[in-house]
Amino acid sequence: MFIDEARIRVKGGSGGNGCNSFYRDRFHRGMKGRPDGGFGGGGGDVVFRADANIHTLLDFQYRQHLEAQSGTHGSSNHKKGRRGADLIVRVPPGTIIRDAGTGLVMRDLVKCGDSVVIARGGAGGRGNSKDRPAEEGSPGEEYVLALELKVIADAGIIGFPNSGKSTLISKISSAHPKIANYPFTTKEPVLGVVKLYPRTSPAARDGAGHGDDAHFVVCEIPGLIKGAHEGRGLGDKFLRHVERTKVLIHLVDAAACDGRDPVSDYAVLNNELKSYSEELWSKPQVIALNKTDISAAKDNIKAFRKKYRGKKIYPVSAATGEGIRVLLEAVYKKISALRKHEKI
Repeated sequence: MFIDEARIRVKGGSGGNGCNSFYRDRFHRGMKGRPDGGFGGGGGDVVFRADANIHTLLDFQYRQHLEAQSGTHGSSNHKKGRRGADLIVRVPPGTIIRDAGTGLVMRDLVKCGDSVVIARGGAGGRGNSKDRPAEEGSPGEEYVLALELKVIADAGIIGFPNSGKSTLISKISSAHPKIANYPFTTKEPVLGVVKLYPRTSPAARDGAGHGDDAHFVVCEIPGLIKGAHEGRGLGDKFLRHVERTKVLIHLVDAAACDGRDPVSDYAVLNNELKSYSEELWSKPQVIALNKTDISAAKDNIKAFRKKYRGKKIYPVSAATGEGIRVLLEAVYKKISALRKHEKI
């Protein structure tokens, strides 16, 4: 199950108490003795770390109260208590950690290995070995957090319901989403890895050729509808998952199987992107007109080209695989250019 939001309470470990002890031997009986109480150990910290092996916030549906280990108490003979162990909380890359009370972002863990201390453990109490009264340990920091996941992918597949997104991602990657001939089959984002290999055709000379290790991560988000930016059909929750992508694959049903107009679909969906976020709307798009294996698509593709002159269009059939290779080459070329730009 894909869960992209969670609300949890975290607390750093409490510090151990300082010891109140006086040393007496057989020669000093009846005397006060000298103070020898040790300090308490500090509490452990709560540390959040991005882990590539974690893909969802599902665990936090069942584990909502997290606390690091407390430090142990000091003891006589100046023995200091042991520090409590840190609690490492592993989350998917792309997790945003917010203070649930204020809504302020405490950290955005974008890359695998990114980590942050969210709740520090309390300090251990002072023992009386310094000729001062022993003290209790301090409590650890405590927060109520709102976790929000935005998946990390190079390309995002967007489109109206039943436009063929699930069929496409199953064709180009090893992902196996549910596929059916009705809208809203996909109810959560689906990630897949696209692996490309060198082409032997003369078209490889156009500069799109690449090595055996060429690959990119693609994300299919559930179908969007008019009013998605306002939350209709949970559109606002889905759109955030393509905010981190480099390229958008705009998939349009060229056969108009649901009675919609492909020209209008493209315009409406772009308007939803712009209304949600200017940054999202300005991302590079690769336009794919799907379902070319259906005869009705031919006239609709002509009308689309006429309306959007100057835009590069890729007719494809996710069902038969026609045009898929050319589409993937175009997507990878854009991603490669953006990757190079990021390294500069």
